[in-house]
Formats: sequence, C-alpha cells, structure tokens
Amino acid sequence: VQLQASGGGLVQAGDSLRLSCAASGGTFRSYFMAWFRQAPGKEREFVAAISWNSINTYYANSVKGRFTISRDNAKNTVYLQVDSLKPEDTAVYYCAADGRIGVSRGQYAYWGQGTLVTVSS
Repeated sequence: VQLQASGGGLVQAGDSLRLSCAASGGTFRSYFMAWFRQAPGKEREFVAAISWNSINTYYANSVKGRFTISRDNAKNTVYLQVDSLKPEDTAVYYCAADGRIGVSRGQYAYWGQGTLVTVSS
C-alpha cells in the first residue's frame, strides 16, 4: 500500500490543523493506521493509532485530549485533527499502516513520506 500525507503547515501556538493520509494500492480497511512524528534531532515517536473499524484508538500521553485520529474507509483516508498546537508539536508527521495495531514504529510495514508541522510561539 502507498501512503500520501498532507495538511502540514506553519501555524501559531493554539491553532489547529487537520492532517490527511490517503492510501492506494491496497485494501485500506484491512489495515490498522497510525501517525508518528519526528522532531529535529529526535527519534520518531508514536502519536496515535486507529483500528480498521475505528472502534479502538490509542494516543500518546503528550497529545491525548488535543489530537484526534479518525478514518474514512470509503475514501481510503486517515486523518489526524491536531488542536491547541504547541511549539513542541513541531515535527514531520508520518502516517503508517500495518495489519496489526500497535505503538511501536518497528512493527509498521508501510510509511508515507511525511508532512511538516511547524508551530511558532
């Protein structure tokens, strides 16, 4: 499956964005989807994940209550609504897909190219 992330940009602290990740070339509804992010000089970290039927969602503690992951299987797209952005949310955000849900970057087989979110104070 190929993944294409979009929606990043330069925003101010407190603003919101909606990141999108469009999938092609596979059976989207069979994949668990996740978002990771990588800040400059840091390792890629888990942000959020969602099961194929949207029943189960998982969030990193640092984004819980501010970020919301969702998916539209009819559109082969997963979203990440990011609210109340902080400068420390600045990172390249990557979407990922795998047949299992989890928080470990090592288990995800498919990755998008990333979209940059920059939050100014």
